[in-house]
Amino acid sequence: MRTNIINQDIQNGLDSQKILTDLMEGNKRYVSGNTTSVDFSAQREQTAGGQWPQAIVLSCIDSRVPTEVVFDQSIGDVFVARVAGNVESTDVIASMEYACKVAGSKLIMVLGHSHCGAVKAACDGVELGNITALLSKVKPAIEGTSTDGDRNSSNKSYVKDVIAKNSHLTAERILEKSPILNEMVTNKEIEIVSAVYDIETGKVELV
Repeated sequence: MRTNIINQDIQNGLDSQKILTDLMEGNKRYVSGNTTSVDFSAQREQTAGGQWPQAIVLSCIDSRVPTEVVFDQSIGDVFVARVAGNVESTDVIASMEYACKVAGSKLIMVLGHSHCGAVKAACDGVELGNITALLSKVKPAIEGTSTDGDRNSSNKSYVKDVIAKNSHLTAERILEKSPILNEMVTNKEIEIVSAVYDIETGKVELV
């Protein structure tokens, strides 16, 4: 049973590749059903005085994608930002800047997922209140994805490609909009990656 948490000394000894490996190994445990047993009471006590998460994950709000669970992470391990379509915003980027520049996280992951309702809605040109502005951020992925079939949510392979493209482009825009994070990537202090979670299998793949 795991009782320990990531402290500052452990965080200082990590690099982005070690962290990415840890997340992907955790996902393998999740897929196989061999997740780590955790003493949450002990971890709550240890994290009451501070936190040193190793990564920040931007994921969708979809209830089928419990971010910490799919990477077999626990209290104090990762920051998680969630928004429909896993798209960036000023507040999300500011949160990432805090996570990396202030709190010491060394990996950013943009995590899309299969059957994403936000991406499907964007592919179908849905317009509804504030949802319209959010879905407009998926349009670059739509425009950048080719297909021989219909360009709407009825085309499953097309939607799958748009989901991957959206995660990748979101990661690119985060660096374009944040000089702080861009500089940290350039200096190899942090890394940013994009990935997609498969709802059926539970597997995460980098894209």
